[in-house]
Amino acid sequence: MTIDTATGLEAPPELSSERVRDIFSAIARKYERFNAISSFGAYKLWLAGMMRQAPIAEHHDVLDIAGGTGDVTFTVARTKHPAHIQCTDLVPEMLDVARMHVDEGDGAGVPIDFQVVDAQDIPYEDAAYDVITMAYGIRNMPDRPRALAEMFRVLKPGGALVCLEFSTPPSRIWRALYHFYLRHLIPFWGGLITGDKEGFVYLAKSIRAFPGQEGLAALMREAGFAEVTWKNYTGGIAAVHVARKPE
Repeated sequence: MTIDTATGLEAPPELSSERVRDIFSAIARKYERFNAISSFGAYKLWLAGMMRQAPIAEHHDVLDIAGGTGDVTFTVARTKHPAHIQCTDLVPEMLDVARMHVDEGDGAGVPIDFQVVDAQDIPYEDAAYDVITMAYGIRNMPDRPRALAEMFRVLKPGGALVCLEFSTPPSRIWRALYHFYLRHLIPFWGGLITGDKEGFVYLAKSIRAFPGQEGLAALMREAGFAEVTWKNYTGGIAAVHVARKPE
């Protein structure tokens, strides 16, 4: 079943996919500034935590799904120095910004390639990658089971999917602050920085409609991943899920 990622209700896949393309193509050059300001700089800490959980070695070939402007790709390059990174995204304008960062030296000497890819139909061979990284991507995919099954397919036996995503704070106080932040501050900062307040209203809705930690873990297990763990950050506002494919 495909869903409307803003509500979690059944809907044609084109509804969400086209909306995501429209929003992110329009804000691509301002997206990094939005992340920095709206998270009060915490997104850097979340990325650092993601790298601590990521089982990436120097001989690995890494696939970055929903790589956007390259935040995860370049963090992997700087901290893990793998043999190669394939950075992919649904929106070409986001990858254009990532390519500019490579020209500025952000690739840390790691070979990085870019390709427009729909993660629900990954155009790579079975067992092609050692590790897959993904930050804030699965939430925007209308067919999440299919996307996770595709990631499982292209991972080598024993490979890992490392996913950073907004999740549900376990504390009642944090949950109240979190929902205020989503309902009011995300659209405010988004509108102020990019001029597209409505696009960020959608993003806030998609976060609220997204399954919590255990819900995402269950989807990963259903896709075939044998071992799924997660670690919360900032009271559960961001969580890293690590899902391993059986040997």
